Amino acid sequence: MASPTRYPLTWPEGWKRMPSYQRKRATFKSQGKSLTVFDGVQRVLDELERLGVHQDDVIVSTNLQTRLDGLPRSNQGRPGDPGVCVYWQKSAKEPMRCMAVDRYDEVQDNLAAVAATLEAMRSIERHGGAAILDRAFTGFAALPAPAAGQRDWWTVLGLEPDADVEAIRRAHRALAARVHPDRQGGSEALMAQINTARDAGLKKWGVA
Repeated sequence: MASPTRYPLTWPEGWKRMPSYQRKRATFKSQGKSLTVFDGVQRVLDELERLGVHQDDVIVSTNLQTRLDGLPRSNQGRPGDPGVCVYWQKSAKEPMRCMAVDRYDEVQDNLAAVAATLEAMRSIERHGGAAILDRAFTGFAALPAPAAGQRDWWTVLGLEPDADVEAIRRAHRALAARVHPDRQGGSEALMAQINTARDAGLKKWGVA
């Protein structure tokens, strides 16, 4: 499958999206305080570590820009699309797995939901259901990531489908500053992808 990106969000093909108006405010806490993105990421990594998956074999995909280690960076504004998808591969002999959540309106809470789900599934193994656990995780085998031309423009730009012209242009400028071919880690392919997404979004509003 095509390698999923850490940023922007690579939502797995075939996974249903939660409409923005149905997303909820979560109640996840960390030591009695509001959860941070760092807390959410660490919970996911800890649960996968307990399943024998090393951090180097995990991709946390969100619409938050990443740190140097590739994990989502805290202290950013809330993205238009707070969905998260965690991809992992325990060994080269096993298929890549993924788990995607966009039920809540904050990235950190969707990360915590992934971690809570992993913890619940891990409890199956603790109670002697290793074979059941393996079959359960088979259902999380990652489908091929959609090709760049097949991704919705708002997903590429990290926006909602009803984003207005200014939001589209603002998101495009921010991404262009990051993926421009002259920037480290940028490329002509990524730049073309966000340009195509911008044009598709503006076309919706009748703007060239």
